[in-house]
Amino acid sequence: MSEQRLSGKRVLITQSSDFMGPALCEVFAEQGAEVIADSEPLLEPQRPERIVADAGRLDVLVANLGVPAPFTRAAEVTDEEWREVFAHMVDPLPRLFRAVLPQMLERQAGKIILMGSASALRGMKRASTYSAARGAQLAYVQAVGVEVAPQNVQVNAIAQNFVDNPTYFPAEIQANPKFQERLKNEVPAGRLGTPREDALFAAFLASDEVNFLVGQAIPFCGGWATR
Repeated sequence: MSEQRLSGKRVLITQSSDFMGPALCEVFAEQGAEVIADSEPLLEPQRPERIVADAGRLDVLVANLGVPAPFTRAAEVTDEEWREVFAHMVDPLPRLFRAVLPQMLERQAGKIILMGSASALRGMKRASTYSAARGAQLAYVQAVGVEVAPQNVQVNAIAQNFVDNPTYFPAEIQANPKFQERLKNEVPAGRLGTPREDALFAAFLASDEVNFLVGQAIPFCGGWATR
C-alpha cells in the first residue's frame, strides 16, 4: 500500500475506542489523514449532528458502529433487546448521513465507509437481533450509495467477520478450544483477520484510488460468507 495515500484528508471515525476504532485511527493517521476520533456511543439523537458540525470539513466518514452481540434464541428476543441493538447500530446511521452528506454533495466529493458485518450475509444461529441490525445497515448503505454516486460521493460497507477486535473476539474467546475448532472448520482462511488488514482495506476505500465502487457491501471474512 502506498504511503500517505490519505494525505490532506479529514476523517471522522466514530466509536474510536471500540470495535475497529483503534486500528482505523492508527492506520488512517499513518496514511496521512487528519483523524477526528469520537469515542462515545451515538445514542443521543442530536450527537451525530454536533460531532460533524464540530469537525467542520470532512472528506471521509468512517461509521464504526458496534455493540456486543446478544446470543438469544429468536423466540426469546425481547423488545428491549431489539431496541437496544438497533439504537446503537442502526439509528445513528441516517443521523450521521444527514449531517455529513450536504457538505459532500455540495463539493461533489466525499467517502463514507461503514464497518459492517458479514452476519447479514449468512444465517447464524441465536443471532437474529444482531444480524437484523447489521442487515439494515447494509441495505441502507446500498440504497444511499447508488443515490449519491452521481454527485461523486462513494458510500460502501465492509461486511466483516472473524477479524480480531476486542468487541467480538476478545482474548478469552480466541483461547477457547471450541472457538479454535470453529475457526478451523468454518473459515476457509483458517485464521482471524488482523485489525491492520481490515483498517488498510478501509483506508484503500477511503482513498482517491477507489471512485468507481458505490453502494457495495464487501465481504471481508476469510471466505466465511461464501463457504
